[in-house]
Amino acid sequence: MDVRRPTANYELVAIGCSLGGMHALQTLLSHLPKDFCVPIVVAQHRHKNSDEGLPAYFRRSTQFNVVDAEDKQWIKPSHVYLAPADYHLLVERTDERGELHLSVDEAVRHSRPSIDVLFESAADAYGAQLIGVVLTGSNEDGARGAKRVKESGGIVIVQDPLTAEAPEMPRAVAAAVKVDQVLPLEGIASFLADVCRTVVARR
Repeated sequence: MDVRRPTANYELVAIGCSLGGMHALQTLLSHLPKDFCVPIVVAQHRHKNSDEGLPAYFRRSTQFNVVDAEDKQWIKPSHVYLAPADYHLLVERTDERGELHLSVDEAVRHSRPSIDVLFESAADAYGAQLIGVVLTGSNEDGARGAKRVKESGGIVIVQDPLTAEAPEMPRAVAAAVKVDQVLPLEGIASFLADVCRTVVARR
């Protein structure tokens, strides 16, 4: 598959994962270079009573500031924002600044947080400056959102199903849209580092 080189300054990476996602996300983040400063937003399917210590778990293996997202929080470079347990995470843009919002709307595909909800809002906010990444998972959440990312001019990467603990999610996305890359976890980190330009904090 041809590597799509950037035609825009990518300003946000949105990641979706489910079963097996903790290990997959930990691996991806740990393989990103220290100077990678494009912010990352993540919808990881979590039980509604999920331990709030999840961000600290990821911080132990990465240099990034990993936090549970807060409502009306500005998006900053070199940060990884996780959708909190039992909340949808949405992205908006105001005066070219990214802002996070939390929602308790109904679950989508039995999931809250929903990958589709995150991807659709991020695509509407960032358009061609968005990269959507779908990792391991056992359902089809993310397929509809990936279509919105592509329609808005962004690019979509999926984890190679052969390397996924649960291959159903990346397969569903690849069946729904023409993805730009199908890569193992280490390859996803390398690709992101290659195509993302350094961005500076917006004032």
